[in-house]
Amino acid sequence: MPIMKSFYITTTLPYVNAEPHVGFAMELIRADSVARFKKLQGYEVFFNTGTDEHGQKLFVAAEKEGKDVQEYVDGYAETFRGLKEILGISDEVHFIRTTDAHHVEAAQEFWKICDKNGFIYKGSYEAKYCVGCELEKTDSELVEGKCPLHPNREIEIINEENYFFKWSAFQEKLLAFYEASPNFVVPDFRYNEIKNFVKAGLQDFSISRQKSKMSWGVEVPGDADHVMYVWFDALVNYISTLGWPENKDQFEKFWEKGETVQFCGKDNLRQQTAMWQAMLMAAGIKNTSKVYVEGFINGEGGVKMSKSLGNVINPQDVVTEYGTEALRYYLLGEISSFEDSPMSMNHFKDAYNAKLANGIGNLTSRILKMAETNLLEPVEIPEANKVWSDEYVAAFEGFNIKKAIDIVFDKMKGLDEEIQSTQPFKLVKTDPEKGKEIIKNLVICLHGVAKHLEPFLPETSKKIIEAIKANKMPEVALFQRKD
Repeated sequence: MPIMKSFYITTTLPYVNAEPHVGFAMELIRADSVARFKKLQGYEVFFNTGTDEHGQKLFVAAEKEGKDVQEYVDGYAETFRGLKEILGISDEVHFIRTTDAHHVEAAQEFWKICDKNGFIYKGSYEAKYCVGCELEKTDSELVEGKCPLHPNREIEIINEENYFFKWSAFQEKLLAFYEASPNFVVPDFRYNEIKNFVKAGLQDFSISRQKSKMSWGVEVPGDADHVMYVWFDALVNYISTLGWPENKDQFEKFWEKGETVQFCGKDNLRQQTAMWQAMLMAAGIKNTSKVYVEGFINGEGGVKMSKSLGNVINPQDVVTEYGTEALRYYLLGEISSFEDSPMSMNHFKDAYNAKLANGIGNLTSRILKMAETNLLEPVEIPEANKVWSDEYVAAFEGFNIKKAIDIVFDKMKGLDEEIQSTQPFKLVKTDPEKGKEIIKNLVICLHGVAKHLEPFLPETSKKIIEAIKANKMPEVALFQRKD
């Protein structure tokens, strides 16, 4: 029996300081579609997501609500865990919390290795700090003295003794890695952005906070007066979820020998593609194979949707009204794969009616009604029809998910045009053999559409294929039009 190739994919871990919003839902659904695609290709897939539960932002949020911080993060973690069912995420997804005992131990072990290898030191620390980003900010990154991503938060000035990571030691190593890995960051313009950032020079960054000032974090090994800076702790989840360091077999299979892919938003570019990669180098661990960087979903007026700005769309509300597969379609098919995109519920409704109710739903009903009425038995689907098109596979491999789903809808458009031009529902009355042959071909093509929809809309794909096997229209319309 041949050994299956391994594929690892992870989202970022969202902070649990507010209800899940549609921006993270998009990241999770996109990662899920790629995980499903790779599994259907025959890969053994490890799909990771979870929650980031340490740091000053959460400590402050819990205090504001008058809650114990562990109680606070426990409640939100369960809400994020519930996204699996709401968004139709694969049952095999792994869910990690950075407060998990194993993750805490793994983060401490990772620290020890980096320290032993000479990349951690203690020094004085003075910086401008955005609590919203949990990142230091230079003057050039601020607009009128505020972070452009969190303009409603005041920049804090931090001055204390901390531990530092020797990021400056990795400038040339990172640039050499980028040169040797031309497809490491998708899309290209984000890759150019991080290359230019690293070329401009790297400064060592603080990786601890004094426990007396901010106690909510992973304790620094050997120094009970300090806790780890949230980013240093959280980034380690990408390997701790695999059981690192003790589960050597699983870690080797999926990280060391497999293809590793990380999804993130553009505000995570620096952390995922430069900070984390340098940390891996410091620990002597293989770098990530590829990082896919998304744009933002914007609200009305082009303003970024974010929890801190309070202008988010709650995915649960959308699913309650339109259903899981409708939300999956919109975030995969209507939002740019790489650029910022606007979203409004008016546009969502228009897209739902045009692409789902009048598109997939209507096409499926037309073809299967003709089949059920005129064919005595289910159509036999040839094996060749069960294979994805090369163009579709290339789009998926390049993480151009919107293009992949556009290809499917182009196929549907072609079927609508064929029905319109051949009118088999009429032809079957005057030339039964020819009419039936056209209907059979339409059913085969509809099956091909369903197979191409499988990574995106798994339940819709399943319903279409089951209806074809039974040679019956679906008992309930796939998508009900919203007026």
